[in-house]
Amino acid sequence: MSEPVKVGVLGCGLMGSGIAQVCAAAGFPTIVRDTGNEILEKGRTGIQRSLGKLVEKGKIDAAAGAGALDLLTFTTDLAALRNCDIIVEAVTEDLAIKNALWTELDGLCRPTTIFASNTSSLPIGAMAAATSRADRFVGLHFFNPVPLMPLVEVVRAVATSREVFDRAMTFARRLGKEPVAARDRSGFVVNLLLVPYLLDAVRALEHGVASIADLDRGMRLGCGYPMGPLTLLDFVGLDTVVRIADIMFEEYREARYAPPPLLRRMVGAGLQGRKSGRGFYDYATDPPRPIDLGL
Repeated sequence: MSEPVKVGVLGCGLMGSGIAQVCAAAGFPTIVRDTGNEILEKGRTGIQRSLGKLVEKGKIDAAAGAGALDLLTFTTDLAALRNCDIIVEAVTEDLAIKNALWTELDGLCRPTTIFASNTSSLPIGAMAAATSRADRFVGLHFFNPVPLMPLVEVVRAVATSREVFDRAMTFARRLGKEPVAARDRSGFVVNLLLVPYLLDAVRALEHGVASIADLDRGMRLGCGYPMGPLTLLDFVGLDTVVRIADIMFEEYREARYAPPPLLRRMVGAGLQGRKSGRGFYDYATDPPRPIDLGL
């Protein structure tokens, strides 16, 4: 991808807005599409705030921050992506929703446009099959927060051409990311290893191995992790982890990918982690206080 590239981003939530930011910061004209102006405005404000923080910390200069904002266009019109060279999708982790968008875009976009999904667990091949360009379909799985996390998993499905895969690797590097190549298996590299670890931490809590705080403290101090598994679950979102684990269990049918009953009960009770204000910790206090789960 040495030639000029126009990027489309489907979704302006936390991941979509982060992907859009890094694309614009790398100098790519970027069109961000979502279903409502309120979502788009929230995403634009978040990008502006994120760029401002990078300027404050001296990571980028003010001109670069302003230049990135100038390269961003926000729209509710799916057809506005028709002339993009690559489209990165970051919508709800639901195959039917994703495929409906891919099918529509397949009819709108040029045959040369590359389609890429930011899915963390769904098979790339199952999305590629909804289009007439399976050879031009890849996975580009970013990590949250996208502007700060250096990794991108580049996923090659069975029908993805070598040329398109190589171009996706180059694109990731041009975003300033470090790509790793992954096979099209649910969870790819990181979640394949991370999800069982997180679920095991919940099972350890269920079985009374240690308290919330001590489980987290043990992994931070014993393994040098920046945060413990239960804190990380709150950061990712308990509902998100349950959804990913269900998808992975459906693929592998291995007990280690099955969400523990405690995790399902917490999600059912509205305890989703940081985004809801309460998960394994109560974020109304500073520092956050472990929740009494009645165990």
